[in-house]
Amino acid sequence: MSIKKIGDHIYIIDVEAGGIRNFVASYVLIDESVAIVETGPASSIPNLLQGLNELNVKPEDVAYIAVTHVHIDHSGGVGTLLMALPRAKVIVHHRGAVHLSNPDRLWQQSKMVLGEKIAEIYGKPEPVPMERIAAASEGLNFKIGDDVALKVIETLGHAPHHLCYYEPLSEGIFTGDAAGVYLGEIEVIVPTTPPLFRLDIALASLDKLANLKPKVLYYTHFGMAKGALEKLEAYAGRLKLWAKITRKAIKNGENFEAIRKRIFENDEAVGKAREYIKAHRGILGESVLNESVEGFIGYIKEFGEAVSA
Repeated sequence: MSIKKIGDHIYIIDVEAGGIRNFVASYVLIDESVAIVETGPASSIPNLLQGLNELNVKPEDVAYIAVTHVHIDHSGGVGTLLMALPRAKVIVHHRGAVHLSNPDRLWQQSKMVLGEKIAEIYGKPEPVPMERIAAASEGLNFKIGDDVALKVIETLGHAPHHLCYYEPLSEGIFTGDAAGVYLGEIEVIVPTTPPLFRLDIALASLDKLANLKPKVLYYTHFGMAKGALEKLEAYAGRLKLWAKITRKAIKNGENFEAIRKRIFENDEAVGKAREYIKAHRGILGESVLNESVEGFIGYIKEFGEAVSA
């Protein structure tokens, strides 16, 4: 677990999900009250609580826990964390609220998609009482101080319950998975596009984020990055490239392994990322890449030419 101050009022805690550094970030905004953006999975909550203690955050001062979506690497620890934070409300997309309050189906789906081994590394989510959920939609503002707030931006595509949060004082966006996985050590962004991925909606969400003209992006995977507009544009371009490759391969009757190989050979940045992920992420990282390819294959088979590259 490590903590770094990245703004006048923003700290990043590396919760070391699965024991891996620089993989899942939790952000702490401290002003008149305190907000936490992303918790990581259930297994990371001891590290997050240690980080809050080191920041001298009193449990009763935490007003909000904001999650971008209910995939367990982002929000699986919410129910466990709430037990230690008596006044906190959970901000989540209104479609995701039921999955937090009754996570049994989410847990079963997570085991199917991630595999039993990875799911168990993350840990089973604890239920969140409905009275502690603030079901959010586009444009809502959650005040943390006079100048510090989280504005809800609906950014579907990666998932049908995905939100980003715009923070006006820093002119930054907490991106969740809407803007990809940022490997800051090698300055590469790779897709995170699991089934049921919607390319057309994801591109529209990226346009929405770009229209805010942010200065910085706060990636859950992983860390703060400047040059926000350039990174959003580059990610949109990478999604279009993957779509073009996948569409052609499916037309030629190629299978998953052939499509996966074709994408990795034709996207130089992702090829570079693969080597980094093998060295630093282990089984968790490789699964992200495989799921992302599956998401594109599913999208192209279902929607075909809905988005041209």
